[in-house]
Order: sequence, then C-alpha cells, then structure tokens
Amino acid sequence: MTVTDAATPDLFPDAFPPQDFPRYRWTTPPATLPPRAWTTETTHRDGQQGGLPLTTETGLRLYDLMGEFTAGTGAIRQAEFFVYRSADRAMLQGALERWQGGHNPVEPTTWIRASRRDADLVAGLGVRETGMLASASDYHTFHKFTPGGRAQAARTYLDAVHAVLDAGLRPRLHLEDATRAPREFILPFVAQVQRLAAAYPDTQAPRFRICDTMGVGLPLENVEWPRSVPGMVRELIGAGVPGELLEFHPHNDTHLIVANCLAAVMAGCAAINGTLLGQGERSGNAPLEGVLLHLTGMGLVDRPNYPALNALAELYGTLGQGVPAKYPLYGRDAHRTRAGIHADGLNKFWPMYAPFDVPGLLGRPLEVSLTKDSGVAGLIFLIRQHTGQELPKDHPGLQALHASLNAEFDAGRQTAVDWEELAARVHAVLA
Repeated sequence: MTVTDAATPDLFPDAFPPQDFPRYRWTTPPATLPPRAWTTETTHRDGQQGGLPLTTETGLRLYDLMGEFTAGTGAIRQAEFFVYRSADRAMLQGALERWQGGHNPVEPTTWIRASRRDADLVAGLGVRETGMLASASDYHTFHKFTPGGRAQAARTYLDAVHAVLDAGLRPRLHLEDATRAPREFILPFVAQVQRLAAAYPDTQAPRFRICDTMGVGLPLENVEWPRSVPGMVRELIGAGVPGELLEFHPHNDTHLIVANCLAAVMAGCAAINGTLLGQGERSGNAPLEGVLLHLTGMGLVDRPNYPALNALAELYGTLGQGVPAKYPLYGRDAHRTRAGIHADGLNKFWPMYAPFDVPGLLGRPLEVSLTKDSGVAGLIFLIRQHTGQELPKDHPGLQALHASLNAEFDAGRQTAVDWEELAARVHAVLA
C-alpha cells in the first residue's frame, strides 16, 4: 500500500467541527440511544457531603451558576438539597423562589433517607420530587438494619414511598450500591414500587437512580450482573422502567466514571446524576461538564454555556476546594503546554495541539509555560498571546531573552517560567 498525496488536508470536519465540541459519527447508532438526555445535580447534597463547605450564600451562588451554565438548554434539569439543617433548608427555599419565579431553570428537589419520619419532613416544603436512599446491596441490607435482611429493608423503603406518594410528591428511589446488589432484591423491589405507585397520578410515577456507590461498575456488556452498567440499565428497562425515569449516579473510585455514564446513556438511561467540576465524596462524582461535552457530541442535548463555569471554578477556589491544576477543561494547566514541539505547532496551526476551540467554547486561553524544552517557539507563542506582536525567530532581543532563560535552566532551575514572571522582560525587549 502506497501513501498518496492529497490536494487539501482532511481534518474530519464532521467529527471535529471548528466551532463546536467533537461530534460522534456512528458506524451504527445504538438502537437503545434515548432521543434526548440530560443531567441532574447533587452538589448541594453529595458535594457538600464530600467536604464542600457551603453557607446559605455560597450554596445559592452555586445554584445561580448552575442556572447560568444550563440557560435554556435543559442540560441540567434538577438539583437536590439536604433538608436536615436550617442552612440547607434556607438554600432550598432560596432556590425554590428562584425556580418558581422563572429566574433559574434548574428544579430544586430534596434527598431523604427512605423512612416515614423523613418523608414527613419534605411534605410541605414546596418541592415536587424527593430522592430517597434505598440501599440495595447485601453489604447494606444485612448490616444496616436490625433485624437485617432484604425483606426488612424493602418493607421500610416501601412504607416511606407510600408516605411520599400520599404527600403528592414523586419518589425517586436511589438504589444505593446497585453495582454490588443482587438481582433478587433490585428487580422485585422496583416492581413493588411501581405497583404501589400505579394507584397515583402519572405525575408521581417513580424514578429510579442506579448508584455505582463504590465506583466498581463497568461500561461493558459482556460482564455478569451486577457490575455491567449497560446490562443493569437494559434489565430495568426490560422490567418496565422507561429510560426517561432512570438516572445513573456513579463515583470515580476506579477511574471509569465518564465511561460508565456514556455506557448507561447508550443503553437507554436518559439522565446522569453528578456534580459540576466533579465535587463529591472520596474521588468525586460524575463531572457533569465532561459528561455533557459527550452528550452534546452525540446530539442528545444542546450545548450549555461552558464559560459560566470559570466563575464556578473561582468560587471553589475561595472555598479551599479549587480544581487540581491538571483537571480537564478547567484546571489551570489543562490547556497549557511546556513542550517546544507543541508550542511550535500552536504557532503554525493551533488546532494541531488543541482538542477543540478552547478559547471560543470554554472562555479559557491556550497557554505555554517555558521550560528547558520549550525553545524559541514557546517564547514566540507567549509574546503573541499576551501582546499581539509576532516576533521572528531571529529577532535579536528574542534570542537574547531565550539565551538568558536557558542559562537559568542550565544553572539548575526546575520550575517553569509563566507569563506573569516573564512580562516585564518581554516588554523590555519590545521597547
């Protein structure tokens, strides 16, 4: 086989549109792909539970940023709140006022333990739906209850579901630890909930959240129950739960969180529950901005307002919970190169070393930090990026500045040189 030349480059514009995130070009579209998909937010619940310190003020600022990010796309449909502390109830009340007044498109919901006492807590709060913790694995049902066992757990949960339905709310059953739970509990319990709810209006039809609580689910079809995420989604849909009433809530303990989310959607689950910027317990919840990037690429949701999340990253920084420097999309170094060959590529044709139009889509710059490997190309990129001036490689002042930086590295400097340190020296060269 001989490589032949082409008159023009093939940049696969259908897969990599110049002004959008990468698009999925299916060889065969999954038959179970839902017509639309969306996400739901749990920062005020799971993010706070994972250590995010929220006052009423910061909680409402966070909720407002969710609304700015979502705008009119429906990308995030709901956010769930605790109800046990006065600060949490104040957050919920503020969010309800914004939502009911049409100022925020994200519907507030609540989270409770699946007990009748907790069900009474949410009956008069003004929400239409509440999540209910329904631990599903034998790890929980045999060791959380006295006496322990599946039947006792199911009776307790169903009693709470009955109370929530009687209060006129939609129950959302959180099947905790589902990816370690027996089929013999999940499928009969789901059927019992559906039978109980059948006597109530369709607006109260129960939702079910598949929780990969310990992050052990797998995005694979040919894996036995309970670890196959797409397998469990398919079985629940086959048992009569519509895909639009299913949610998937994973954790990132084994690095498969986004892959598991996409596997759930492709199997027919319409909603992914997580947090913006991945805040959450242990290694974190599903990063909704990353999940939505892919759902946008699948054509299942309109692209939300990604630049709005720069303010959220700044807010988390003020709370001592800033995103790691190399965190995808919003980390300080997520779009920063230190390699000379990459900087040279950015100078010649920036899409060579960018996955998409980062400044246009995220409102974040492509950056270069100078190291002993950055070369003159890195300097040229930084100067053009921050001053708008393009210097030739043989510019005497540029060569002198490059030589002085190399002398620092030859003398043992290990840290990179960022623009903030370099700015005065560059302006001297330009002068």
